[in-house]
Amino acid sequence: MFSEKNARAEAENYRRHGLDAPSRHIVELLKARGLAGKTVLEVGGGVGAIQIELLKAGAAKAVGVELTPTYEAAARELVKEAGLDDLIERRVMDFAENGQQVDPADIVVMNRVICCYPDMAKLAGMAADHARHVLVMTFPKETWWIRLALSGANFGFRVMRREFQVFVHSPSQIVATGEQHGLRTVADRAGFFWQMIGLERARELA
Repeated sequence: MFSEKNARAEAENYRRHGLDAPSRHIVELLKARGLAGKTVLEVGGGVGAIQIELLKAGAAKAVGVELTPTYEAAARELVKEAGLDDLIERRVMDFAENGQQVDPADIVVMNRVICCYPDMAKLAGMAADHARHVLVMTFPKETWWIRLALSGANFGFRVMRREFQVFVHSPSQIVATGEQHGLRTVADRAGFFWQMIGLERARELA
């Protein structure tokens, strides 16, 4: 699922077409809230397209944390092409387990990541704790047909003997986890398949 071949394809798609819709919505939300001088931490950002766009829009520095090393070569190529070598740091680790090794950031992004990880509360909680100001997440909407589609996808993965599995976590529980870690919802946008939630540190709302 997350091979070097797929990473190269993802990078080439970004070069040709720019960000996909969920990623573009994240960038638009964060631009509207202000990026000048802000630090960014993206968990599970793949080739790092969102990080690149946020830096171009005024963010000061970005750190990308990825679970597998297969994205690194394609990501480094994009960073070099954008002339942002000094502004992006790449880390390979299980963020839910080892996030304490990463510094907090003003903005934390997890785009289509929670549905790939079994322990939602641990991952979302770690992300919330790292967000000094804003946490933005996208995940599948909670509808019967999406649950059915993802159940079918998991069945297909098992037939093909792939270890990958999609996890359908409750959006309300995802939001509740962020709130338990001191955040409050400030944005909620649902598309055809993906839902985007923006949460802000409670003290920032005062």
